Amino acid sequence: MSTFGDTTQNQAGDTTRQQPPAGLAGRPPLRRAYNGRMIAGVCAGIADYLAIDVTLVRVAFAVFTFLGLAGIPAYIACLLLIPEEGAEQSIAASLLESVQRSL
Repeated sequence: MSTFGDTTQNQAGDTTRQQPPAGLAGRPPLRRAYNGRMIAGVCAGIADYLAIDVTLVRVAFAVFTFLGLAGIPAYIACLLLIPEEGAEQSIAASLLESVQRSL
């Protein structure tokens, strides 16, 4: 019996390291996309990360917006926290870094 990261014994009695679960290794990093963007690339980036159609993400944000306006703060949070393609930091991380330097 084994769990992720445990060692298992094969038929020869050797202990070998178990491989990490598949699926996470091939996933691209979460970034706001240049291609397919309508406003800031948040929906396109999330869709690329989850490997789903961008329309589903856009519809989800629209539904959350109409159901209590939760989609607007969520979109703004994603805009601030998800870095753009080619950028090292998100907008929020850049702002925090500049504030820390000024202190």
